[in-house]
Amino acid sequence: MIETYKILAINPGSTSTKVAYFENIKCISSITIRHESEELVQYKSVVDQYEYRKDSVTRYLEENGIAIGSLHAIVGRGGLLKPLRGGTYYTNDNMLEDLRSLRYGEHASNLGGLIAHELASPAGIPSFIVNPVVVDEMEDIARYSGLSCIPRKSVFHALNQKAVAARAAKDLGKEYNNTNLVVAHLGGGISVAAHYRGSVIDVNNGLEEGPFSPERSGGLPVLQLIDICYSGKYSVQEVKKMAVGKGGLMSYLGTADCKTIEDRANAGDKEADMLLQAMAYQIAKEIGGCSTVMRGSVDAVVLTGGLAYSTKIVSHVEERVRFIAPVLVYPGEDEMLAMAEGVCNVLSGKEKALKY
Repeated sequence: MIETYKILAINPGSTSTKVAYFENIKCISSITIRHESEELVQYKSVVDQYEYRKDSVTRYLEENGIAIGSLHAIVGRGGLLKPLRGGTYYTNDNMLEDLRSLRYGEHASNLGGLIAHELASPAGIPSFIVNPVVVDEMEDIARYSGLSCIPRKSVFHALNQKAVAARAAKDLGKEYNNTNLVVAHLGGGISVAAHYRGSVIDVNNGLEEGPFSPERSGGLPVLQLIDICYSGKYSVQEVKKMAVGKGGLMSYLGTADCKTIEDRANAGDKEADMLLQAMAYQIAKEIGGCSTVMRGSVDAVVLTGGLAYSTKIVSHVEERVRFIAPVLVYPGEDEMLAMAEGVCNVLSGKEKALKY
């Protein structure tokens, strides 16, 4: 049995490509390759960036003396695909076609699986994706929105949520598949999920539901939103930007930088302080809602994501939810590690890879 698995992880984002080389789950080398807007503007779609992004990955390999033939697997960030159960998936022709054709939507993360497969295939090693944002394990009852033509969809920070939930279960001395957790990913977008015995049975869509975040509005009073849409003052794209990109703290304070806002609050800015409390208040309400989904049987409330570094935000949330269950905090979102963990579990035989 191989004791050390050598894994390359690739995570394409809107303006960067993160690449990391792991031996098992120890990161040996990593880089964030920045892509200037002037470079990206020449491409009509994300898929058109494929060769450009792939070349940046191969340069990293060459500069660090990493031969693809020495690797045991390559993993890419999962893109926009059909709804899937959580897990680690082999890349295959069906997946690659859906990513390449943008069948389920366009996002830079679509390139992750494509590049992983292209690099791995000639070397005869497997390529994977792990827990894409479209992971869907919601119970049927959770899909009803209140309007028959608008079903609720599962779109959330699945990669980080699943990895952190497994970590929390282990720290509790339990198996993830036998643990009930409410996990709140707190970042530019916020998703709060009910993890019931290894499945995310309900979660707010981090783009359009739930608490407001640094740059997203979250759920809004629907009739007032309809009035704005038909006021004639805004285009469709402008309204969408108000909800995602210019919503949340950005809408009120003109910045989505929580460190700046927290500094303002600490310096006596009452509006900044109130808005941080209001965001924490909505996060706590969503956590409470998820606890009712599991009928109050919650082993722990887990806070993760970049905002979990803020002691002010964490303390505001914790004081409202600690009656539910102990609160565990895992700051940041180590997506590269989460991908490496998923692949390591498959290569070591701990889990089986799934077929798309």
